[in-house]
Amino acid sequence: MLTASLAACKTQYELLLEGNDNDAKYAAAFDYFNQGKYTKASQLFESLSVITKGTSRDDTVQYYWGLSNYRAKDYLTAETNFETFTQVYPRSPFAESAAFLYLDCLFRSTLRYELDQTPTYKTITAISEYLINHPDSEYRSVCDKMLDDLNERLDRKAYENAYLYYKMEDYLAARVALRNVLKDDADNRYREDILYYTAMASYKYASLSVPEKRKERFLVFYDDYFNYAGEFPETARRKELEKLYDKAKEKY
Repeated sequence: MLTASLAACKTQYELLLEGNDNDAKYAAAFDYFNQGKYTKASQLFESLSVITKGTSRDDTVQYYWGLSNYRAKDYLTAETNFETFTQVYPRSPFAESAAFLYLDCLFRSTLRYELDQTPTYKTITAISEYLINHPDSEYRSVCDKMLDDLNERLDRKAYENAYLYYKMEDYLAARVALRNVLKDDADNRYREDILYYTAMASYKYASLSVPEKRKERFLVFYDDYFNYAGEFPETARRKELEKLYDKAKEKY
């Protein structure tokens, strides 16, 4: 009696999920998906995925299982779904879409620039490989925007890490760190800031030095000033550095 009573309390969805009518389950999964009930759809597709292996329905079930999780904003599970899909069904009509959605899930797992950028490097590599394999992809413009965003984070993190020494007033370390940023990546999009603070760091380091060391250290500042002025001659910062240059030249 208790078993019968519990069965009577189950919803139609629960009975369908636990049942063996796979055609009904398949149709219901798409009905739930089309209604935007993605969690229920995902559970039905997951249940079907065991049964449809090796059948003509398998790639459809596997793809919509991943898409249901994606639409439900369960990006971590969807990432696994789509990664597996692209490995198992590289020739499926859904393959390119699954490959892109995998990238989108990776992108959503990346972190702000000040946090660990390991996911960023992984995502950049995956997007670059995708564009090589799908040069005419309809998603190319979206991928390009993702890459631009991710590379900006890396550029900013490198710059901010070096600039931190400047804020700490460790000017010698700041100059070394800032120069190393451009040594590693000459096209860093914070190049102007880096060159400016390189010059400012060398000026302040020279100014705070003992008298017998100042002339030698201001020579370093002169080089840094000319490096900045040569690339950014019309900026207000160039004029600011020029005043410091003239002031130093009067004494040294």
